[in-house]
Amino acid sequence: MKPMSSFAASLLFVTPLFAAELRLQPQPVVVHEWGTFTSIASENGNPVQWAPLSGTADLPCFVASLVGNSGSATFKDRASGLVRMETPVLYFYSQTPAALSVRVGFPQGWITEWYPKATAVTPAFPRVAPTSGFTGGEIRWDDVRVMPGQNPELPISKNPSHYFAARNTDSAPLQVGKQWEKLIFYRGVGDFAVPLQPVLTKDGRVKITNNGTEAIPLMILFENRAGKVGYRLATGSKTAATELEFPELGSTVDQLRTALASHLVEFGLYRKEADAMIETWRDSWFEEGMRLFYIVPREMVDRVLPLDVQPVPSSTARVFVGRIELLSPAMRETIEAASAAGDTRKLEGLGRFLGPFVMQMERTSPGRERPAAVQALFSKPRPSSGSCVQ
Repeated sequence: MKPMSSFAASLLFVTPLFAAELRLQPQPVVVHEWGTFTSIASENGNPVQWAPLSGTADLPCFVASLVGNSGSATFKDRASGLVRMETPVLYFYSQTPAALSVRVGFPQGWITEWYPKATAVTPAFPRVAPTSGFTGGEIRWDDVRVMPGQNPELPISKNPSHYFAARNTDSAPLQVGKQWEKLIFYRGVGDFAVPLQPVLTKDGRVKITNNGTEAIPLMILFENRAGKVGYRLATGSKTAATELEFPELGSTVDQLRTALASHLVEFGLYRKEADAMIETWRDSWFEEGMRLFYIVPREMVDRVLPLDVQPVPSSTARVFVGRIELLSPAMRETIEAASAAGDTRKLEGLGRFLGPFVMQMERTSPGRERPAAVQALFSKPRPSSGSCVQ
């Protein structure tokens, strides 16, 4: 028999070790994220400083919150800002377990709610809201364990919350300390500039100017007027002014949901993620009123919320929907009629944008006396920090 060369013999020894190393090599992690930026346009289309007229108990009590002075209300419920950063969620996909660190910066904002428990939140315990804008926000999770194949018991609440719809994906379970979840959740309030400036014209149009540096790939003008809905889509990269006529109210919410889900997938989400996002915001996105939805350019998302995941994922998709509330003629008439009738229940049903809308109406009608029914809502105590979904 021909003797084996020393080189061949070394291969017999090295190859099994090399193969074992390959088997132990962690598989790449894929990260997907969705979220919303919500603002309110003034009469000239610029965003206004605002806070909800009344806080909403829409989050389970296990979600952590930034509590301000005296703990009288969740900090975000009382803080006025240009933009509410609502429900960004991070999903992680991997074939094998992985250990990650996750950091989200918010240079022009503060993080106000989150889950699972974070390693650090900056600022941690603010006494009062800033007087010159929100700056320097950050949140970190230093030890996130991606655990595919596990079926842990996830936290729940006795009563319904839209929070749970975000779990309906194929993402891997996550372990952070003793807490388990299928996603990383956070919210905040900020003072960054939104790219679009929508102005309602007297001839039933919305003139939309893009003041940003990036093109907007999709805009949707939506209106729900007493249960009748309509929408108009503007696709393609819009870098200049666009005009959209008020929607004809002959569509259905289901039609818009289907179209919107397809676009969210086009911009990088998996279909289950797109459906989870729309289901999470189903009641709020399609409630009574007029609003402009738009896809936030990825470059802007990365500037507003710089994300750092280590080790670096093999791919990262970040799909954010901007939402700008508009005081339409129909909404103005509804508020005026309910105010004149003293219909507090109807006014409360108009939601968290009622306060900013009333103040806009007062700005455009100097000397206007605030109706008693509206003043009663303005004077209503805010919820306590324990106002959450049990």
